Amino acid sequence: MKIVLDTNVWISGLMLPQSKAGDIIKKWKEGKFIIVTSKPILDEIRRVLLYPKIFKKIGWNREEIDFYLESLSFFTETVSFNKVSVKVEKDPHDAPILETLIKSNADFLVTGDKVLLDFQSSFAILSVSDFHGMIE
Repeated sequence: MKIVLDTNVWISGLMLPQSKAGDIIKKWKEGKFIIVTSKPILDEIRRVLLYPKIFKKIGWNREEIDFYLESLSFFTETVSFNKVSVKVEKDPHDAPILETLIKSNADFLVTGDKVLLDFQSSFAILSVSDFHGMIE
């Protein structure tokens, strides 16, 4: 099974390893499924990890963040695209996440983002809780 994890799942999993998001990342590390990323997702993870509050909470320096992102790009399947073909009116920053799902032919996009969850009727999108329950 291939999945795309939204940035909020990565960040939640890092900050709260005992959470459902943290358990999803743990199960990925155990080889239970493949995660697909893209440059926009990795860029957004970097940007969010550098938010002062998150940067302080995680306690990593910039080199550790860069190493983490390099590791993610190495251990995940990465898709590339030049143009985003979908529009997300409520939050245009979510369009590259949805595009990653489309371009990768992943089985699911897993997110905690209510804007993306509104697309469940058109795309294979699951909440963190729903996906976690599925892999338990």
